[in-house]
Amino acid sequence: MPFDPASFRSVLGRFASGVTVVTARDQTGKDHGMTVSAFTSLSLDPPLVLMCIDKQADMHAVLGGTSHLAVNILAASQESLARRFAEECDDRFDGIGYARGLTGCVLLNDVLGYIEGRLVDSYSRGDHTIFVAEVEAAAAYSDRPLLYYRGGYAQLER
Repeated sequence: MPFDPASFRSVLGRFASGVTVVTARDQTGKDHGMTVSAFTSLSLDPPLVLMCIDKQADMHAVLGGTSHLAVNILAASQESLARRFAEECDDRFDGIGYARGLTGCVLLNDVLGYIEGRLVDSYSRGDHTIFVAEVEAAAAYSDRPLLYYRGGYAQLER
């Protein structure tokens, strides 16, 4: 008996996750970024993280052709950035504050934390690819996280 995709999506929506913006530069040096909630740590030794990217997303091809990326962990006040990087548009970086990290990738201002990493592996499964990166730099700051829950953004009250 096939599993109902709507039920599967509903169940997964009950799992609250953090919200990140993954950034990378393509081979021409152009910046790309995408909102990603399917992000997690993989290993402490060596330090590895992973993210799952839809094969139809523009970022999928970018990550497949670059060596480094940055993961910007969004703070509760950055819902507008999450929405901006979730939309299809060419000027996502116009008018927003950011710096370049050690890898040259965009590090957004005022994030909860960031990770810069070297892409070391990828696994194609279903309609997504799992990209694995070895952490080369990271920093954490004090703030509340932005969460994604049941198809919308939420904040942790603590």
